[in-house]
Amino acid sequence: MRASGLCWPALLLLLALTAVAAARDHDFRRDFDVTWGEGNARFRDGGRQVELSLDRRSGARLQSKERYLFGRFDIEIKLVPGESAGTITSFYICTGGARHDEVDFEFLGNASGEPYLLHTNIFTDGKGEREQQFVLWFDPTAGFHTYSILWNPHNIILYIDGTPIRVFRNNAARGVPFPTRQPVHVFASIWDAEDWATQGGRLKTDWASAPFVATYRRYNVTNACVWDEEGGRARCPTAAVEGGGRRRRRQAAWMAQRMDWWSWMTLSWVRMNYMVYDYCDDRRRFPHGSPPECVIPIGRS
Repeated sequence: MRASGLCWPALLLLLALTAVAAARDHDFRRDFDVTWGEGNARFRDGGRQVELSLDRRSGARLQSKERYLFGRFDIEIKLVPGESAGTITSFYICTGGARHDEVDFEFLGNASGEPYLLHTNIFTDGKGEREQQFVLWFDPTAGFHTYSILWNPHNIILYIDGTPIRVFRNNAARGVPFPTRQPVHVFASIWDAEDWATQGGRLKTDWASAPFVATYRRYNVTNACVWDEEGGRARCPTAAVEGGGRRRRRQAAWMAQRMDWWSWMTLSWVRMNYMVYDYCDDRRRFPHGSPPECVIPIGRS
């Protein structure tokens, strides 16, 4: 059997090589600006990998050159090994401004040998206080793991290695703000937050262990709507479909992606086994009742 003049094995090999080439085409130097701590951002492997470091002088932050309105943002991170108390390594999207939208992965360091704490938060229209925290089921300093933010008009889903750990659905019709209008930059950073990062600030940063180095690679933003700064609108990728003897374009599948039954089951497993804090259950902070998004039954949208 042949397709477009190529036998299937050759076609599959070509597709695999194309995918590898596309992944290797990413260049942190090309796609990001160093907006803080330029001397603490070191690019490796032709720009395909970056090390962000924290010392007494400075941390470091990258900001994407492009802005996006909806997308799936994937990156692999290897966190600071050994002593990391007081440090925060992060990957997040944010609009900026007083009424900003933001979605955070923040990894709170700890004393050597103690586990990291993953701190997540979601801001909409300038309002945050939606923290959920997790311990991880692996050592994030021993190797790279993929952290993903899926943001489309229906929901925001956070993934680790493809496993959903958190979902924030679009319940604007029920009075819960959801980000749909403001384009975001993508950020990666490392910084000192010893006043709160580790055990509520009880453990401080051990500067004798500096520099603290986190490594990022394989950033992927191919599934995202790029914001056109001149036109003031988003340019979204489409998928080709065949039908009626014609080739057409339609909205990419990720723009309609929601949690299916298996995703909800997996999310429940993560929550039962690895979640250590959920703002929805914090009666001390919310003595008069949980925030409105917390009382909408899981699985409903």
